[in-house]
Amino acid sequence: MYAGRSRRPRATVLGVGALLILLLGVWLGGHPDWLPSPLRSAFLGDSDARLVHEAFDLLSRDYYRPISRGQLVNKGLAAAIASLDDPYSHYFDPSEYRAFLNQSNPHLSGVGIDVLPDPKGLRIVGVFPGSPAARAGIGRGDLIIKVGAVSLANHSADFASRLIKGPAGTRVLLTLLAGGRQRVVSVTRANIQIPVATGTVTAYRGVKIGDLELTSFTDGSGGELRAQVDKLRRARARALILDLRENGGGLLDEAVNVASIFIPDGTIVSTAGRSQPRQVYVAKGGAIPTAVPLVVLVDRGTASAAEIVTGALQDRRRALVVGTKTYGKGVFQEIQPLSNGGALDITVGEYFTPDGRNLGGGGVREGAGIRPNISAADNPHTSPDEALLAAERTVSSEVR
Repeated sequence: MYAGRSRRPRATVLGVGALLILLLGVWLGGHPDWLPSPLRSAFLGDSDARLVHEAFDLLSRDYYRPISRGQLVNKGLAAAIASLDDPYSHYFDPSEYRAFLNQSNPHLSGVGIDVLPDPKGLRIVGVFPGSPAARAGIGRGDLIIKVGAVSLANHSADFASRLIKGPAGTRVLLTLLAGGRQRVVSVTRANIQIPVATGTVTAYRGVKIGDLELTSFTDGSGGELRAQVDKLRRARARALILDLRENGGGLLDEAVNVASIFIPDGTIVSTAGRSQPRQVYVAKGGAIPTAVPLVVLVDRGTASAAEIVTGALQDRRRALVVGTKTYGKGVFQEIQPLSNGGALDITVGEYFTPDGRNLGGGGVREGAGIRPNISAADNPHTSPDEALLAAERTVSSEVR
C-alpha cells in the first residue's frame, strides 16, 4: 500500500522486519506452546530451531545494545501475522488484549461517533445526540483526517480509533474535512453508554412500523434486540425493519441468536475450517410469527455477522433486503489467548448461508456480498433518510 521514497529506506525497513521475524522464530523455538496448532508447524523444525538459537546467541552476545526479548517478541508476532496479508487477522499484545476484553461498547465511546474507514482517515456516519462530538458541532459525513498532529491517511481504522479514544475528561484535537474545507475542533472525551439495540415506532401511510437498529453483535446483543422486538410488538407495530447499516459484525453465536428471533427452525449458517469439521448452526426456537412482515436494511458497512443474519433471512425467504450491496466478508475469526497475556485473532474458516453461498471473494478477499432485493441508498448530505423511506414503503406494502 505504501510507496517507498528511495531504495535505501525500503531496504532498511525490510531488514528490520527480517530481524524481528528471525528473533520471533528464535524465541518460539524454545516456547512452541505459545502458538496455536495451525501456526506451530509453520515455525518449528529441528534444523530451523538450531539455526535461530545460534542467531539469538550471536545477537545476545555481540549486538551493540541490550535486547528486550519481550518487546521483540511482541513486534515479531505482529510482523508475522501481518505477513499473512489477511486484514482480519491480528496479534494483540498483552496491553492491547486487556483493552479489547474491557471494551464492551463497539463505538468510539470517548466522543460518540460511528465511523467507516476512508483512504484519507475516518468517515463519520453517525453522531449520537448529546455526545461530545455533537456538542462540538461534528456532523455526519465529516471526514476526520488528523488526530492532533498525526495524519490518518493510509492508516487502519483501528490505528485511528486508538488515537481518538482516551480517558474521560481529556481533550482530543480533530481535523475535519467537509465541503473541501478543513477545520480543527477540540472535543472533551466522556464515558458514553450507547445501547447496542434500539427500537422506535413510526408510521408510513397509516401503517405502524417498528424500526429496529442493531449496531453490533457483541455479547448479549441478541437478547437486547429481542427485548426491543417485544416492546415494538406490544406497541402494535404491524411490520418490522431491521437496520443493519454500518454494522461490522461480531460474534457468530450472537448472529445465530438474532436470526432465531425471526426464523423458527432450520439452518441459519454453516462453517468449515482447516482444523475443524463442517458445523451447521440452526435456529434456537421461540421466533416471532413469520406472518409479521420484515425488511432488512443494509449497506456497504454491513459485514461479517451482520451478513450472516441478512443472508439467512434472505435465503429462508423470511425478509426482503433493501439497501446497497453489503461488504462481502466470507471468513470468520477466533481469538486464541497466549501465555504472555496477549492473543491471536486469526481467520480459521469460512461461513456459508443456508443456500450454500459464501459471500467472500475466496479466502480473505472481499467478495460479492449480498445483493439487495430492492436497491436504495441514503444521501448523508440530505435530511430525509432515503434508504429508510424505501424500507418503510417496502415493508408496509407487505402488511395484510
